[in-house]
Amino acid sequence: MTKAGPLKGRAARLAQLMPSGPSTAARTPFVLLVVLLLGGGLITLLLLNSSLNEGSFKLSELKKRTTELTDEEQELQRDVDDRSAPDALERRARELGMVPGGSPVFLDPDGTVRGVPSPAGAPPAQPPAYPNTPGR
Repeated sequence: MTKAGPLKGRAARLAQLMPSGPSTAARTPFVLLVVLLLGGGLITLLLLNSSLNEGSFKLSELKKRTTELTDEEQELQRDVDDRSAPDALERRARELGMVPGGSPVFLDPDGTVRGVPSPAGAPPAQPPAYPNTPGR
């Protein structure tokens, strides 16, 4: 093993390109910048992820509420349809004491009557109410 002397030729040219001695002072700001950028990126991703999760929970709650309201709307529409059926309207009208009308009569603009007016029919007789008897 011999002691290495001064560099010659190609090795000398390469040694001139490489910095000699410790250069930690130049690396410290760069390393600090990279650490800050990575930390800031991770914090930003964490905040973005939590915001998306919150929005997802809110969306699922709103979808559930929409389903409940749709079911309620369908139930109410079914009730309206049941009450507006012709037989239901007739039954409720009879309960209120209304009777079917006779043939329609029309008035012309000059005041003449078209058709023969007739009174409405008498209300149907109510079934007799039976008193409560013991044993029934």
